Amino acid sequence: MSASSAANAMLGLSIREVSQALRDGRVSATELCKKCINQIQRTHYLNAYITITEEMAMEQSQRADNRLRTGKPLGPLDGIPFSVKDNFCTDNIKTTCASNMLKGYVPPFNATVVQKLLDQGAVLVGKTNLDEFAMGSGSADGVFGPVRNPWSYATQYREQSKEDPDSDWAITGGSSGGSAAAVASLSSFLALGSDTGGSTRNPGSLCGVVALKPSYGLLSRHGLIPLVNSMDVPGIMTRSVHDAATVLRILQGRDERDSTTVQAPDTPPSLPEHFDIRDICVGIPKEYHAPGLSKDILAQWSRVADMFEQAGARVQEVSLPHTQHSIVCYHVLCCCEVASNMARFDGLEYGHRSAVDSSTDAMYATTRHEGFNNVVRRRILSGNYFLLKSNYERYFVKAQQTRRLITEDFKTIFRSGIDVLLTPTTLSDAARYSDFIQEDNRTRSAQEDVFTQPVNMAGLPAVTVPTALSPRGLPIGLQLIGQTLQDWKLLTVAHWIEKQLNFPLVCFHEDSNKRELDHSVRERTHTVGL
Repeated sequence: MSASSAANAMLGLSIREVSQALRDGRVSATELCKKCINQIQRTHYLNAYITITEEMAMEQSQRADNRLRTGKPLGPLDGIPFSVKDNFCTDNIKTTCASNMLKGYVPPFNATVVQKLLDQGAVLVGKTNLDEFAMGSGSADGVFGPVRNPWSYATQYREQSKEDPDSDWAITGGSSGGSAAAVASLSSFLALGSDTGGSTRNPGSLCGVVALKPSYGLLSRHGLIPLVNSMDVPGIMTRSVHDAATVLRILQGRDERDSTTVQAPDTPPSLPEHFDIRDICVGIPKEYHAPGLSKDILAQWSRVADMFEQAGARVQEVSLPHTQHSIVCYHVLCCCEVASNMARFDGLEYGHRSAVDSSTDAMYATTRHEGFNNVVRRRILSGNYFLLKSNYERYFVKAQQTRRLITEDFKTIFRSGIDVLLTPTTLSDAARYSDFIQEDNRTRSAQEDVFTQPVNMAGLPAVTVPTALSPRGLPIGLQLIGQTLQDWKLLTVAHWIEKQLNFPLVCFHEDSNKRELDHSVRERTHTVGL
C-alpha cells in the first residue's frame, strides 16, 4: 500500500477505531495530525477552511502523545483532530464569521463546546468556512469565497460530468458547509457547526456525513456568535452515528455561562449494538411532500420507510398542519433577532471601523455598509421593519403565535405514540454552483429550510443520515426528528439505519490538474446507488 493510500486508510477510520489505534500505538497523535494537515492542503481547492491552526495543533498532538504513552488519555477524543465553524469563539485564533466586519478579530476565550473538546485532548486543526454570519444555505456568500462539495471531485460524479471540475462543481449546502466538507474530505474526524434553521443538517445531507442538531439547551451556546438566540444550537458533524453520540456525551450539560442550558439526561456509555426496531413507531409527515421534492429524494424516503416496515417497526402517516406557515414564521422571527444581534457591530468596540469620521452617525452607517454583505443588511432592515411599533403585533407577535402552533403540532404527534419522524432533509441532491447562484439568498434559504427549520422552532433534536448516492453521484440524506431531550433514542434509531445502508466514504477522482488521491481509501468506498 502506498504512503498516500495508508494515510487515507487511517483518515477514513471512525473516531472509535482511530482512538483505539492511538491507544494501541499503531499510530501517534502527531502522525495523525500531520496526515489531517496534509489532507487539508491536498484538498485546499475545496475552500473548506478559513484558518489552519497547524502550529497549535502539532503542540496539542504532542501533549496527547505524552498522555497516551503513559496510558493516561483524557478520554475517547484524546489526540483526535477536529475543526470548528468560524462563528465559534476560539482563544487566540481569528474568528471571522466569514465577514469583513470581523476580519482580524481574535477572541480572548473559547466557546464552551470548543473548550470541552480541548479538555478531552482533541486537537484543533482549523476554523471552517461558512455563509457570512451563518446566513445562507449554500456556504456561497462568505467573504472568503464559496465552499466546494468534496463529492464534486469524487469518481462517481466526475465520470458523469463532461466539464472541467473548476466550472462544474456542486455546493456543500450551508451555512456550515466548511465543516461538512472538512469531515467528508477526511481532513477532520469531527466538526462543530451551528444550526439555526438547518445549517448543520442541510450541508451534512449534501456532503454525505452524519449531522446532529441536538435538543435546544442540551449544548451550551456560550461563545457561539449568535444569529437567532431562541433557535441557535451547536451542531455535531461526524462520519458515523456512533461518533456523533460520543461527541454529544462530552458536550452536553449545564453551563453557568448559558442560562438556557439544561441538565443532560442519564445515558448509557455507548449506543446499543443490538436494538429491537420492532419497538419503534415511525411517523411520515404528509405535509413534507413539498413542492419541488425531487424523485430521487422521494425514492430514498420511500425506500427507508419500507425498510423500517419490513424490519417490523410500525410506520404510519401523520399530519403537522401548521408546517405550511413555518417558512414565513421563521423568516420574521429570524430577521427580528438578527436585527437585535447585529446591533453590537457598530465599529466602536471591536471589529471593522470605517475611516469615515465626519460624525458618529456617518461612522456607524459606513462601518455597517462596509462590514456587512447584502444578505446581512437585508435581514437587518427586514427585522427592524417587523419590530416597528406599527408592525410589531402584525408580524412579530403573530409569528410567535404561529411558532407555538408549530410546536404543538409536534407535541400532539409524539403524544400519539410516535417515537421518531422520518423526513427528507433537502429537496434534492447538491445543486451545481452555477445554478445555485441564479437565485437570491432569501429565496434559496426559504426553499432549502422547508424540512429543517420547524425543528428549530420547536427545540427538538434531529439528525440527518446519508442513505445513498444519487444518479449524479452525489449524496442523499434523510432526517430523523425526535422528542425533546430524547437525543439518545434518536441516535439509536439513526445508528440502526446506518448499519442497514453502509454509505461509502468519498473516493477522489484522479485529476492531473488538481492532485492524485489514491482510490482505495477503504474497502467500503464502493458505490451505493439508488
